[in-house]
Amino acid sequence: MARILIIDDEDGIRSILAQLIEYEGHDVRTAPAADEGLEIHEEFAPDLTFLDVKMPRMDGLEALSEIRERDSEALVVMISGHGTIDTALEATRRGAFDFLEKPLDTDRILVLLRNALEHRGLRTENARLRGEVESRHEIVGSSFAIRQLLERIERVGPTDARVLITGENGTGKELVARAIHRLSQRADRAFVEVNCAAIPSELIESELFGHMKGAFTGAHEDRAGKFELADGGTLFLDEVGDMSLAAQAKVLRVLQEGLVTRVGGSRTLKVNVRVIAATNKELEREIEDGRFREDLLHRLNTIPIHVPTLRERREDIPMLARHFRDQVLAESGLQPKRFTDEALEALQEMDWSGNVRELKNAVERLMILASGEKVDAGDVVTLVRGDGHAAGGLSGNLLGCETFADFKDTAERAFILHKLRENDWNVSETARSVDMPRSNLYKKIEKYDLVRED
Repeated sequence: MARILIIDDEDGIRSILAQLIEYEGHDVRTAPAADEGLEIHEEFAPDLTFLDVKMPRMDGLEALSEIRERDSEALVVMISGHGTIDTALEATRRGAFDFLEKPLDTDRILVLLRNALEHRGLRTENARLRGEVESRHEIVGSSFAIRQLLERIERVGPTDARVLITGENGTGKELVARAIHRLSQRADRAFVEVNCAAIPSELIESELFGHMKGAFTGAHEDRAGKFELADGGTLFLDEVGDMSLAAQAKVLRVLQEGLVTRVGGSRTLKVNVRVIAATNKELEREIEDGRFREDLLHRLNTIPIHVPTLRERREDIPMLARHFRDQVLAESGLQPKRFTDEALEALQEMDWSGNVRELKNAVERLMILASGEKVDAGDVVTLVRGDGHAAGGLSGNLLGCETFADFKDTAERAFILHKLRENDWNVSETARSVDMPRSNLYKKIEKYDLVRED
C-alpha cells in the first residue's frame, strides 16, 4: 500500500481521484489548496502526489518547486485543465514525474499510478543496493589518523588529480581509491580495477591496453583493455610496483598523451581516464634497483596518500570489529553474537600484520565458530590468537586427513592461502616471501583452486 496525496481546488476532481486510488488499495489524503497540501506533504510523506496547476493563492508550479526543494526525490504528477506544451515543459523542468490533462482518463491514471510506484520501488531498491555496496567499501574509524585520511580524501576527491596510495597489505588502499572515485565528478562512470601483481607480466599489456585478434597465441578476438573500459571514469592500478618495465613505459605514454594502442594494433584511441595507483612497496628503492621508472612515479604521485596500519589506530578496532560483525551476520544469516568488552580489548592488544583484512577474517571466524550468544576474550585467544595447545596445535582440518599425502596437500593449501592473504594476494610478493618461483606459485594457486575473497 502506497501513500498518495491529491492537491486540487476542485471538489469533484479530488473525490474522483481519491475513490479510484483507494479502490486500488492505497492510503489517500487530499487538500483543496497548495499551502494546506504542503503542510500535509511534510507530515504524510507521500509516495506520489497529484498536484493541480491552477489554484488560488499559490499555483501548482510554485508548490511543485517547494516540494522538490524539500525532497529532491519526490514524485509529483501535475494536473491541468488548460494544458499547454509550455506548461508541461515548465513542470518537467521543475521536476514533475508526468503531466495529466483534464478531463481525467481513468485508464491513463491507473497506468501512470502503476508506473510511478514501480519507478519509486526501483529507485528505493537501487538505493538499498548502493547502500550495501558502499557499506562494504566504507572506511570505518574515528581515530586521528583516520580523520586525517578522510580529510585528504575529501580534498582530493572532487579534483581530477592523480593519486598514489601507499600502505601495508590489508590497510584498505582499495577502499581509499573507491572513496576518491565516489567523491569525484566521474562518480557515475566506471571504476575499473587492475591488480598488476596478479597478472603475469606477459599478459599485463593486453590487460591494460587491449589486443587485436591474432596478436598472440590465444587472442581469438579483438578485446578492449582496462584503459578503454575506464574511459570517462577512474582506473585503479593496484600494486603498481609489480608492473613490468615495458608496461610502465606504455602507461607513461597514456598518462602523457591520453592515447592507447591495442597490442597488435596500429590505430590509437583517445581516452579520458583518471588514474589512481596503489602499492605496498617503497618505489624510491624500486627505482634505485632498476625495477621502476622514476618518470612514471612523478606522473602518478601528484597527490600522495598514506593509509595507516591497524597498529597505528588501535582505538578503531572495536568499531571495526562491530562493523564486520554486522556485515557477516547480514550476509550469512548466522545467529547474532555480541562482543564482550574483554573480547574487544583482546583484539586491540593484538598485532595485526595483515591489518584490517586480517581483522575482518578474524571477526568472521569468531561469528562462525564461537559458541553461545556472545564472543568473549577466551574465544579470541582460542580462535584468533591461536594460544590453545589442544591436539599439539594442529587444526581439526589437518587431523581429519586420512593419508599423509592428504595431510601435506591440506597443510600446503592452508599455508599458501595464508601467505597470499598476508600479502594482499600480491603473487610476486608472496613468491618472494616463501622463497618459491612465481611460476610454481601460480601452479599451486591453480592446483588448489585458490581465489581471492571479496
